Amino acid sequence: MAGLPAVLLAACTSLLALATPLLAGEPDMVQDFCVADYKSLEGPLRLNGFPCKRPKNVTANDFFSAVLSLPGNTGNPVGSAVTTANVEKVSGLNTLGVSMSRVDYAPWGVNPLHTHPRATEIIYVLEGSLDVAFVTTGGT
Repeated sequence: MAGLPAVLLAACTSLLALATPLLAGEPDMVQDFCVADYKSLEGPLRLNGFPCKRPKNVTANDFFSAVLSLPGNTGNPVGSAVTTANVEKVSGLNTLGVSMSRVDYAPWGVNPLHTHPRATEIIYVLEGSLDVAFVTTGGT
């Protein structure tokens, strides 16, 4: 009978250990979208640094930008230009964790070493070729 509390404690600990991964998942989204309201830093709801526009004020233009259609100026020492489309240029991307960039290269241009913590990069070459390398967190 004295061993019963120890057995119950072990059973509860095991059950809690098995249930922990269920609690570690990504929570459901609070809302479907949160278009950034640049004009009001005191908006009705603030997520990721930008307040949300009221849904009745959201338009299709909040999800569109022609910023990536324009070539960048590659007349610089590295011979490349990065044009970004993030929440600061496309307000509909607010809270979605999505951004996109256009990189233009002059012949023999380079993209300086950079990192993408907790992010993914996809490269699509429209014309020409590109040599790409990755550096791991171990430095190789």
